[in-house]
Amino acid sequence: MEPLKKEEEEQKGKEGKEEKKEIVMEIESNWTQQIEKFDELDLKKELLRGIYGYGFEKPSPIQQKAILPLLKGKDTIAQAQSGTGKTGAFAIGILQMIDPEIDKCQSLIVCPTRELAEQITNVIENLGYFLKIKIRSFVGGTQVRHDVQTLKEGVQVVVATPGRITDLMKKEFLKLDALKLFILDEADEMLSRGFKSQIQEIFKFLPGDVQVGLFSATMPPEILEITKQFLRDPAKILVKKEELTLEGIRQYYIPIPEEKYKIDILIELYKNLEITQAIFYCNSRKRVEFVTAEMKKRDFTVASIHGEMKQEERNLIMKSFRTGQSRVLISTDLLARGIDVQQVGIVINFELPFSKESYLHRIGRSGRFGRKGVAINFVVPKEFSFLKEIQEFYATSINEIPQDLSQLFV
Repeated sequence: MEPLKKEEEEQKGKEGKEEKKEIVMEIESNWTQQIEKFDELDLKKELLRGIYGYGFEKPSPIQQKAILPLLKGKDTIAQAQSGTGKTGAFAIGILQMIDPEIDKCQSLIVCPTRELAEQITNVIENLGYFLKIKIRSFVGGTQVRHDVQTLKEGVQVVVATPGRITDLMKKEFLKLDALKLFILDEADEMLSRGFKSQIQEIFKFLPGDVQVGLFSATMPPEILEITKQFLRDPAKILVKKEELTLEGIRQYYIPIPEEKYKIDILIELYKNLEITQAIFYCNSRKRVEFVTAEMKKRDFTVASIHGEMKQEERNLIMKSFRTGQSRVLISTDLLARGIDVQQVGIVINFELPFSKESYLHRIGRSGRFGRKGVAINFVVPKEFSFLKEIQEFYATSINEIPQDLSQLFV
């Protein structure tokens, strides 16, 4: 987004502030039932075995609350901090309700990126390891004829990106007459301007009685308003925005006098930090390429990823990063949401994101499932007002980075 556009967006945000406050007052959590153990859910034996085999010992707070309404057949809006097990929550709900005897699509999950679709598929496959259920992902950048063949063979759980799945439904390769549950992951992004028309198109193909679940770490009031158009008396599990920042993530900023000094400061910082794995975020493909080239010039081994790469290349890069072969990944917001790489300990915002919601999603890539993480923000003078807004919005502290970098992880 150009700076001018950003200012216009910020202004719009300020003008709509009073209206948003009223909306927030109306929308509160309304679901209080919860379980303490997976055994309380009366799950299939094979599913329970898969849950424990995957390493889940007890349900996380969002799983304690969000699995129940899904199993009871209720439309559900579930919001929780990044890295707290939202995918596991809807995966368990899906696997419990799938009838393995019906060889048709019974659950459809739609998410914004190919990487996230593959990750969700992997989680569902692992949790459902002992169930005979067919799970497949359908994403852009792959051969459509392969997808068509896969669908002909029968799929019970479909995980997809919006463009590809809309195409398959329009051409009647994917039929949804047996669909029980539709999940929108990263729901706030899926219902925002970029994807909204595609999601509206998808809803035209869904059975009228389908159950709907929306999951995300952020649920802005305007998005919650939109959900009133297609949800029926949903169970709402929401988090106040001041409770959203992750306790395990320490947040810092580095004041940068001018943009041109950023790369040298990044190099110096990288030299002096003991990094297991890290993600550096930029706001554009060009900036990702620039930072990558500058670091490679100085003989640092880094990888980069953005939405304009071919799918095969993106898959290889993510595989290398997940297995720890590459330690530093320079990315656009393509990897800001949902991507779970447990070893990521540091997130560096080479550029502050354009929205407060994106900030939360980015820093949530570190400190997964209660681990400690560090977020470092490069801030030029004109961005300090936005940094202050972020702190006020989430009622959090972002402190100037200490001289002694060993203090970052203490």
